[in-house]
Amino acid sequence: MGLFTKDIETLRDLYVHQLQDVYYAEQQITKALPKMIEKATDAELRMGFETHLRETEGQIVRLEQVFELEGLKPKGVTCPAIDGIIKEANEVAGEIADKAVLDAALTASAQAVEHYEITRYGTLIAWAGQVGQAQSVRLLSETLAEEKATDDKLTKLAESKLNARAELTEA
Repeated sequence: MGLFTKDIETLRDLYVHQLQDVYYAEQQITKALPKMIEKATDAELRMGFETHLRETEGQIVRLEQVFELEGLKPKGVTCPAIDGIIKEANEVAGEIADKAVLDAALTASAQAVEHYEITRYGTLIAWAGQVGQAQSVRLLSETLAEEKATDDKLTKLAESKLNARAELTEA
């Protein structure tokens, strides 16, 4: 099912497609996070990535519950957006030798992922409500809260120390 094809005729079709999109995205994120954990040199950043990996695994379980509520088997569809964000993160990280700058770059890349997820989950919550899926709204809202909290933690970490450390390498 392509995003702008005749396969999507109703809001429910669009909702299901976006569920499949974010399901794929979460799976890709679980593959990317271990690499980010390995590259991160700041202990707090590494620990945050480890925590978010566990959260992401739980988010996948919640998405599977949403699929079940819809009477569907969990299935992902390729998400070029998340693939592009992860590809860019890998390319940038591969080009940075300075560990402090690398940590700042990993943080920025992680926030790009979080911002993508925040937009997707916000939309899914609205659509789930519109199609009468109150239980799905609750499950998706739990995930959205986690994504926002992760973004906030990354911002605080970047602003409290990581960006300053990266800037010191220029002196």
